[in-house]
Amino acid sequence: MIEAHNLTKAYGNVTVLNIPQLTIGEGESFGLVGNNGAGKTTFFSLIVDIIKAASGSVQSRGKDVKMSDHWKAYTGSYLDESFLVDFLTPEEYFGFIGSLHGFTPETTRTRLQTYTDFFGGEILGKKKFIRELSRGNQKKVGIVGALLPEPATVILDEPFPHLDPSSVIRLKRILRELNDKGVTLLISSHDLNHVTEVCKRIVVLEKGIIINDKETNDNTLKELEEYFAVHAD
Repeated sequence: MIEAHNLTKAYGNVTVLNIPQLTIGEGESFGLVGNNGAGKTTFFSLIVDIIKAASGSVQSRGKDVKMSDHWKAYTGSYLDESFLVDFLTPEEYFGFIGSLHGFTPETTRTRLQTYTDFFGGEILGKKKFIRELSRGNQKKVGIVGALLPEPATVILDEPFPHLDPSSVIRLKRILRELNDKGVTLLISSHDLNHVTEVCKRIVVLEKGIIINDKETNDNTLKELEEYFAVHAD
């Protein structure tokens, strides 16, 4: 369970996030949507303790994430390319992640086989550094790096841009299958169609404030499209 309590983040005199209370339960598929500057990445960055809150806290399984590293053992995240070690090859990067979790090279290779279709023959065995890959393929490496330890909680910020249509379909399938197994998903996306297909709960952020929090149903996509048509940048 992830809980935000009186959570705020400010840059100078501008408050970019203000969440008095939010709870994300174990096994939920939680989608976060909003226009640019809504606070989506800020919120996820606070959950994984990348930035410091102005006030309040984020707790994961009852412990403050900035006071304990316990959450790292069961949380996989990919927010942007800064998570990558781009002077490594994908094989070296995955091996590095596996070593952090005590995996043997064979275990790492076996787990990577799960993502053969998602890689589409473009990642492994190409003798390229990560920095030499396309942005879409870099994103694939980052996402699979987050999933490789088989975490109980997965946090992905904008996972769909730069992926080709086949890879998007495969990723959505992977995420739904993980959630069916009880994995907690936190997904942000500008693509309302993708996020409503994957997530059973949608939260709308506007200028750092929660505007709506609802369960996904047959009308959710239409309602979101109507909302953002009115609140277009």
